[in-house]
Amino acid sequence: MFLTHGIVLYRNDISSHSQAILPTDVKIELIDQLSQTGLSVIEVTSFVSSKWVPQMADHTEVMKGIKRHPGVRYPVLTPNLHGFHSAVAAGATEVSVFGAASETFSKININCTIEESLDRFESVVKSARNMDIPVRGYVSCALGCPYEGTIPPAKVAEVSKRLYSMGCYEVSLGDTIGVGTPGSMKRMLESVMMEVPLSAVAVHCHDTYGQALANILTALQMGVHVVDSSVSGLGGCPYAKGATGNVATEDVIYMLNGMGINTGVDLYKVMEAGNFICRALNKKTNSKVAQASFSN
Repeated sequence: MFLTHGIVLYRNDISSHSQAILPTDVKIELIDQLSQTGLSVIEVTSFVSSKWVPQMADHTEVMKGIKRHPGVRYPVLTPNLHGFHSAVAAGATEVSVFGAASETFSKININCTIEESLDRFESVVKSARNMDIPVRGYVSCALGCPYEGTIPPAKVAEVSKRLYSMGCYEVSLGDTIGVGTPGSMKRMLESVMMEVPLSAVAVHCHDTYGQALANILTALQMGVHVVDSSVSGLGGCPYAKGATGNVATEDVIYMLNGMGINTGVDLYKVMEAGNFICRALNKKTNSKVAQASFSN
């Protein structure tokens, strides 16, 4: 069975495209609605500095305010040891660290080199292991960087191997600016799969060039069984100019349903959650499925 991660990327969407800060109760309501859709994993928030990402200043309130459903996991992003301890204090039982395959992007996104970031993550993973808290790893710019252009698959594989070797149970490979194609996805995955077990590989595809679903299908055909997605296709990246959101959860579910894959996710409920958050943001959904469904 294929699983989908209901990754909530409003943190990037707001910080990169608007000065508005979404009220805490709206964030909590969105997560609570997603919890009732059948999604197995919902990334709740980011324990990052409010100085750099003011939209995440309420991470503790959001974490403590959600209604946790049995069988649903609620990881949070933690860039360093300080963020990790704050997350645990707020009740997090799973965390994610986010690195990059691009040296320039790493310096701009998390203010350190790739090597320095891996040292930081090592400390997080070690502390998490002592507390029996699973850690997931992200690799940004796996198919291209806004500053360096094409990233060699070998570099993505190298960073992925480091994350997996230090104890990340899964490594999510992110097409941060959405420039990948099925061809580049295949080449990158072939390289990563030489260093990381297929069972520990996930994909995270942004849809800037409209290639996300095609790239995901390629990954599925190669045996990947975990896909990150974002309700209504919200998201982006404040450090990647022009990047649109992660692929819409609604569109991924629709595609998987059409392939005869039972995800256990209620598409209509996901669309309702997407409609809710888009009204709150006063913006149109990026999901083609939702656009077509609500226009009929």
